[in-house]
Amino acid sequence: MDGGGVIPRIETIAKTGVPGLDDVLGGGLTPGCLFLLEGNPGTGKTTVAIRFLMAGAEVGEAGLYVTLSETEAELRAGADSHGWQLDDKITVFELVPPESLLDADQQQSLLYSSDLELGETTKMIFEVFERIKPKRIVLDSLSEIRLLAQSSLRYRRQLLALKHYFARHGATVLLLDDMTSENIDKTVHSVVHGVINLQELAPNYGAERRRMRVIKYRGKAFRGGYHDMTLKTGGLQVFPRLVSAEHRTKFTRNQMTSDIPHLDALLGGGIEQGSSTLVIGPAGTGKSLFVFQFIQAAIGRGEKAALFAFDEELGLLFDRTRAMGFEFEKLRDEGWLLIEQVDAAELSPGEFAHRVRKRVDEAQVKTVVIDSLNGYQAAMPEENALIVHVHELLQYLNRQGATTFLTVAQHGLVGDMKSPVDVTYLADTVVLLRYFEALGKVRRAVSIIKKRTGFHEDTIREFRIGKTGLTIGEPLTQFQGVLRGVPTFVGGAIPDQLNKMNDGNR
Repeated sequence: MDGGGVIPRIETIAKTGVPGLDDVLGGGLTPGCLFLLEGNPGTGKTTVAIRFLMAGAEVGEAGLYVTLSETEAELRAGADSHGWQLDDKITVFELVPPESLLDADQQQSLLYSSDLELGETTKMIFEVFERIKPKRIVLDSLSEIRLLAQSSLRYRRQLLALKHYFARHGATVLLLDDMTSENIDKTVHSVVHGVINLQELAPNYGAERRRMRVIKYRGKAFRGGYHDMTLKTGGLQVFPRLVSAEHRTKFTRNQMTSDIPHLDALLGGGIEQGSSTLVIGPAGTGKSLFVFQFIQAAIGRGEKAALFAFDEELGLLFDRTRAMGFEFEKLRDEGWLLIEQVDAAELSPGEFAHRVRKRVDEAQVKTVVIDSLNGYQAAMPEENALIVHVHELLQYLNRQGATTFLTVAQHGLVGDMKSPVDVTYLADTVVLLRYFEALGKVRRAVSIIKKRTGFHEDTIREFRIGKTGLTIGEPLTQFQGVLRGVPTFVGGAIPDQLNKMNDGNR
C-alpha cells in the first residue's frame, strides 16, 4: 500500500471516464493514490480532469476541483463547450476568489505568491476537503505550488504532506502540471503513484496531433508507448496502440473468389480468408478496380465490406464505378458496403486503426480495402514506424478472419519503378500490375508475384479495362520482358496473342 494509509483500501478501480484512457491504464486509477497528469498548455489536462470527476459522480463519488489558476466560471465554460453539466457532487473551489483581489484588506493572493505562505495554501485545501469529504480530487496546478515553495526541498515536503493526508482519507487525487516553470522539477515523479504525459505535436501541414504516454504506474500493468488521441467537442478520446497478439479468433479459411474465372485461375483459385493482398503498380493501371471486384464478389456472397478511400472523392468514385456496373452507392445505402473517405491531413495512424477495428468488431465486416497505402503514409508524414503500424493492423485483421486488400502506387510508368514504401514482405499475396508497349499501343499486364497461402500461376496475363469492368486474357506466352515495359516477341502471331481476349470471362 502506497502512502501509508490507515484505512483499508477497497479493491476497485477509479475509472477516468475518458474513452480509451482506462484501457491504456489497465482499467483506471488505483483508488486512494496520487497521480500526476502533465502536459503543456492546450494538451487537454483540464478536459481529462473534469471527465475524471464526472465519472466519479456517475458512481456516487463526491468530487472536488481545487483551482489555483482558472476561475470557476472558466472551468464551467470549458465543461459547457463539451456539452457537459457538472453534477451537484462536483465542487469547484477557487483558492483565492476573484473578488478578493479588489479588496484592499485582502491583497494576499497567488498573483503575489511571495506574500502568501505555502502552509496557508495547504491549510485551505485541507479545510475544504474536510468540509466536502470528496473521494476524487483534482489539484490545478502544481506550477503555482512550485512557485510558492521556492525550493525543491520544500516543494517535495509539501507534496508528501498532501500525499499522506489524502491517502489516509482514501481519496484518489489527480495533480495537474502545465510544465511552464523555467526549471521543471521532476520531484513529483518519484512521489506520485503514476504519471500520465500528454503531448501536442504540430506537423508541417495539417491539424495538430496529440498523443499520450503512461510514464509510470506502480504495481500495475499498463500499455506502454505512445497512444494517439484527439480533443474535440465532446471530450478527449485516446486510441490505444493496436497490439495484434491480443486479438485472436478461430475461423475457417475459406477461399474467396473474384467472380472472374481467369483472375481466380491466376490466383490459384482465389484469395484465402484471413489473409492480406497487396495490389501494386503505377498510377492508372487499375489497382482500385481489382480490389473493387473483390468487394463486389464478397457482397454477392452475403458478406459486408469496408472501403477506406484516401485518394478519391466519393462522388467521383460512385460515378466512375457505376459506369462499370458497380452500384457502390446503392450498396452503401443498403448497409452492405461501409465507405469512409479519409482525410490524411486530419487523421492520426492510431485513430485510423481504431476506425478499422470498429468496422470489423461492430459491423462484422469480412472484407477490408485500404485505397491507398500512399494516402495512409501521408497521414503520418513525420512517423518512422509506418511498417510497424501496417504490420500490426494486417495481423489484427488476419486474426479476425477479415480479408484485407491494399493498393500502392509506384513511382514511374514503365521500366524500373520504385514504391514509396516496401510492404511486399508483409502481405500474404502480391498482385503486380504493369504497363507495356506493343503494336504501337499501351497495354496492361497482371501477374502474381507471391502467395503464401497456396499455389498460384507464374504466368503474365494481359487485362483490359472496359465499360463492363475487368477483362483478363490468356497468358502472354509469346513475349519476354513484359514486366520491363518493352516486351520482345519470341514467336507466334502477335495479333492473335494480344487480341484474343475472352470478353466472356467476367
